[in-house]
Amino acid sequence: MALAAGRRRWVFLAVAIGTFLIFYHLLDVPSEDIQDVLSKVPYPGRPKSDDSHEGSQVSKGKDDDAQKEAESDGIKTYKLQWEPRDNHPISKLMAEADKRWRIYEENRSETFRDTVANYRRKYGRHPPPGFVKWYRYARKRNVHNIDDFDQIMDDLRPFWGVEPKTIRTLAAHMWQPEGDGVSGIHVRNGKIVKNNRPSWRPEILMTLIEKFVDNLPDMDIPVNVLDQPRVVVPWDDLQQHLDNEFKTRQTIPDALNEFTPKLEGLLNWEIEPDQDDSPLEDAGWFGVPGKPYMDTVRAACPPESHANNDTQTQSAEATWKDASSGIVTNFNLSSDLCTMGPELGEKHGLLYSASSLTASRRLVPIFGECKVNVNNDILFPANMYWKHDERYEYKDSHDIDWEKKQDVMLWRGVTSGGTQLADNWQRMHRPRLVQMMNSTFMQEKEVSLISEKPQQPGDYDTLASFKPSQYLEAHSDVAFVKPLGCVPNCSFYDDYMTWMPETPFGDQFKFKYLIDLDGHSFSGRWRAFLESRALGIKATIFREWHDSRLFAWRHFVPLDNRYDEIYSILGYFTGIGTREDRAPGQAFIPEHDAEAKRLALQGREWANKVLRREDIEVYMYRLLLEYGRIIDDNRDRIGYSGDGSEIDREDTNQPPR
Repeated sequence: MALAAGRRRWVFLAVAIGTFLIFYHLLDVPSEDIQDVLSKVPYPGRPKSDDSHEGSQVSKGKDDDAQKEAESDGIKTYKLQWEPRDNHPISKLMAEADKRWRIYEENRSETFRDTVANYRRKYGRHPPPGFVKWYRYARKRNVHNIDDFDQIMDDLRPFWGVEPKTIRTLAAHMWQPEGDGVSGIHVRNGKIVKNNRPSWRPEILMTLIEKFVDNLPDMDIPVNVLDQPRVVVPWDDLQQHLDNEFKTRQTIPDALNEFTPKLEGLLNWEIEPDQDDSPLEDAGWFGVPGKPYMDTVRAACPPESHANNDTQTQSAEATWKDASSGIVTNFNLSSDLCTMGPELGEKHGLLYSASSLTASRRLVPIFGECKVNVNNDILFPANMYWKHDERYEYKDSHDIDWEKKQDVMLWRGVTSGGTQLADNWQRMHRPRLVQMMNSTFMQEKEVSLISEKPQQPGDYDTLASFKPSQYLEAHSDVAFVKPLGCVPNCSFYDDYMTWMPETPFGDQFKFKYLIDLDGHSFSGRWRAFLESRALGIKATIFREWHDSRLFAWRHFVPLDNRYDEIYSILGYFTGIGTREDRAPGQAFIPEHDAEAKRLALQGREWANKVLRREDIEVYMYRLLLEYGRIIDDNRDRIGYSGDGSEIDREDTNQPPR
């Protein structure tokens, strides 16, 4: 009996210890992670997991530490901070991007009180009328970061330097001159009442606006129906507008929380244009097709910028790329025409051979899907991201797990991007990439790339004489499917290009690496690439609505528009050569497949948080609220002046995800 009692005491003691260990591990764990933690709690008699690789340095997808992370609906959640396993520039850039993203995450507002306070701190104004309804709309749709609408504010800031009635008059009639490439959407009494000069772009946009139009003030919305952006305000003029905006910042305590009704200057949509004798404003459009775009936009750059003086290319590049490897360190500056435009001026179709360009140097309100950094168009989420189009829409049923994908970089497309002639096509941005990634074209050519130093594992240096042809044969599938946009015809391609069959959009996700390039304008494929389990590689000069939400080297791989570092980037992920069989002067880069997979799935997880159709709705709603205030004669005296406390209870019941 004494022996049995002793055994019971030991059993009770073991149970008590196990219970203590379980609750100890749960103390600081969010509720959604409890099940994951429970599965990993050590307790007496439990065998260790066979797939535990803590501290592993092996760069294989199946051995990645992140395999232990929670997975929901096929989307990995990488919660552990990234630590580089070697001194490759990309490894370091991934770690730096991870830190920036974590700071971004930590600074999100969690309540309406926080949101309102952050708005006033950042912009020096009250939020616009209707902000409470917008906030509720956003929270109902589980918007991840309620503060990140800086692109809207940047786009609209200069208009505080223009009289509201002038903006309204421009917006009301900009569609009227035939051939200017402008359509007009007109909102009255909470409804879209008319679309002048309809085309597919405004027609799709209207289906988005219909989601919340009953909460909008009366307004006229001019929409750019051309592929390229339009507005290029000279630097000095823009600075004057921005200075005026800054001087008008105020948060008056008795602001009126409603828009002003019946403003003059809005379009009288119920009469025919020839019966309308309203005063007009000249938008100042002028055509520049086929001319160097840098000649047009240089005036919009700062006087001291690389675009406007004789600074050395190397000093300009030092602001946005790693000097030794050429790898992009600042994606924003890598697409800044004032910083890198002179070097790219004859290597991108828009910059030296645009097919359709109509510009204005006047600050006019025109809504567009993309722009370059010196444009002053008002960005809205591209229609290709909103409409259900099988050419651009991601479907999970077409995707496969990372380990099943081909270890190859894929691109398919047409020769769009500018007016192509027999003596200029080889400089275009798309043909350049197709040639650089073609094993036959590169047969006798040598390139430079970052290679591991002999006898110094984990350290890297530039190797100037790498022959990529054999490597490209195994890891590149980049080709055109047909010619487009040639003058007088595309016969000059016949001796150089083999046209490949079109790849169904869903079949692209069988490859690990999907590179995305500009065409005439931005690429409509980008969001789908981010949503997938593949790793997106992005080269562009265009800005879009979502740019501030995406972190290069955390959610995607940035690429210089000249593509010089493409071999170093792709080689980093796939690996090149072997350390054991390496001869003097040969390249060796160890495989970083786990890093590639991590980037791909981080991008996928993030796209499913911040680039959803719901996010597009909320962005457009907020944009038109802010625009509604810009065009209001009383814009300095209207806005939400409360402290946000009226919906404390709602915030408590529905915390941000």
